[in-house]
Amino acid sequence: MAPIKVLQITDSHLGVTEGDRLLNLDTDESLKAVLRLIQQEHSSCDVLLATGDIANHASVSAYKRFDDLTNALATNTLWLPGNHDDPVIMAEVIGAPLVKSIELGSWLILMLDSTARGEVGGSFTNNELDFLQKQLEDVGSRHVLVCLHHHPIDIGCSWLDEQQVSNADAFFERIDACPQVRGVLWGHIHQQIDQQRNHVHLMATPSSCIQFAPNNKSFQLDTENPGYRWLELHDDGRIETSVSRVTDVTFDINYDNSDGY
Repeated sequence: MAPIKVLQITDSHLGVTEGDRLLNLDTDESLKAVLRLIQQEHSSCDVLLATGDIANHASVSAYKRFDDLTNALATNTLWLPGNHDDPVIMAEVIGAPLVKSIELGSWLILMLDSTARGEVGGSFTNNELDFLQKQLEDVGSRHVLVCLHHHPIDIGCSWLDEQQVSNADAFFERIDACPQVRGVLWGHIHQQIDQQRNHVHLMATPSSCIQFAPNNKSFQLDTENPGYRWLELHDDGRIETSVSRVTDVTFDINYDNSDGY
């Protein structure tokens, strides 16, 4: 069987108004540059995963722009809320509750909400962990890709590691008990990670706007360009994946800012 083709776009941070800037970067323009790159590299796609912080300040206008720009990219589009988002407004814009799971071929993709109301950092509610547990108990012979917004592991950035999923141990207790889980995918950290943990490929993806420098104790921007991740989910459980970054655009960013955003 042909592999399931997946695209991930994350942390677009679109403003309330088109052209709004984040650390001097026009986040609509950087997203459009990433989308042009996707169209150059992929003629078709089975599912698009938008893994949070679609908006910089949750707004109907930001979500509508994102939806208008991306809804033709894939047969299925799944959104996750990030700490900058409002899931109620997101569902209002797409006209349906946010999808929690989807079965494609021999794969199950799970979308877990790691946001905690009013908090920058991540945490799973008991209901979310129970949902994960039930899905993994009933998975049968399917392979599983688990998606969330916040990072569940230390990444070596002190300021970001304070924001990781606070109950990641409970999360990994369930992941470790299910060999069908082949990948865990997230956003939030605005940088790329590809690691192996037991039977699971751990993946983080660059933002479609500003990038955070790896291995820093405090906030620091990276000069890497925006990007996205593609994945091919094979029938035997293999995951082929890579990150692509925009190369034909020079972005105007305030790299000297050390106070965050």
